[in-house]
Amino acid sequence: MEVTMSLPIELLKQRNDHGMCFSSDLSCSLNARDRKIVCVTSGNSYLGSHLIKKLLAYGYLVRVTIQNQANLEDMKELMREGMEQLESVVVARMGDLDSLCSAFRGCHAIFHTSSFIDPHGISGYTERTAFLETEAAKNVIEACGRAAYIKRCIFTSSLLACIWKGNDLPNLIDESFWSDETFCRENKLWLALAKTRAEKTAWNKAREMKVKLVSLCPGLLMAPSFPNAHLETSIPYLKGGHFMLRQGLLATEDVSKVAEAHIYVYEDMDYGACGRYICFGKIIGTMQKAIQLENGLNMHGQLSGDENLLSVEVDNDEIPPRITKSKLSRLLFRSSQRRSCKQ
Repeated sequence: MEVTMSLPIELLKQRNDHGMCFSSDLSCSLNARDRKIVCVTSGNSYLGSHLIKKLLAYGYLVRVTIQNQANLEDMKELMREGMEQLESVVVARMGDLDSLCSAFRGCHAIFHTSSFIDPHGISGYTERTAFLETEAAKNVIEACGRAAYIKRCIFTSSLLACIWKGNDLPNLIDESFWSDETFCRENKLWLALAKTRAEKTAWNKAREMKVKLVSLCPGLLMAPSFPNAHLETSIPYLKGGHFMLRQGLLATEDVSKVAEAHIYVYEDMDYGACGRYICFGKIIGTMQKAIQLENGLNMHGQLSGDENLLSVEVDNDEIPPRITKSKLSRLLFRSSQRRSCKQ
């Protein structure tokens, strides 16, 4: 079936055995030995679009995957500009290993930002979604190991994959902590379950495929001006937000800074970056800030619950944070030092 679409730039359509490529004047098979291509999955996601913009600004040659043609419209809306700078946009379904291999062929790194995108907030996260996200993560890592020119993957997980253990929490949570899958399932914390299972699967598959993997675990993604957040990504994240607030675990970060952190971690892989990195900018630690965030998201009561009860419980004082991002802070400091030396 022939496909036509209206785009802000003229794109050439090319078919292959496993998917469809909407390519600019650079071929999808451009030799990565001459130009370093990095691939961003789910370019129609909130984080994915910001990461693409940052990579382009840093001079990277960027290939993007989307799961179907309809996602291109969502991506155009999020990108607004810069589409003409992309190496290509490739339709590659997360459940189709061959199409992912085709998309990743020749790439120096894979930035896997998300497996499941619900840009209009219609279907939401379910236990089934957690399964699909896990299977997709496994396919992404296997395709990276099979087809990428350099077997490197920067994997976007979530802070939710670190913090859900009920009341059995340490005084300070770092990258060594994992959410309890049974607890997440029993409490229907599907996004936390999805991110935990997907990241664990990615690590297991990376060892098998000898893929060099790093993962970032960001807090709630925010627009540059607090309390503006992306509603569709906030709804599933903030399930259980009342507990996160009381425990000093409700963390947020500017989406552009999360995107930049991905690039810094990738560039630091040559200098020892490894493992997991918790990423956040602020802790929502007072009732006033929680209500401000609720109002910004039009999700009244999601965090504050019974305001009077919680106000008495925490006395509206600053709740001490129980998470640390010191590992990422050290990496960012090293990166800034290297950049200043090059200037």
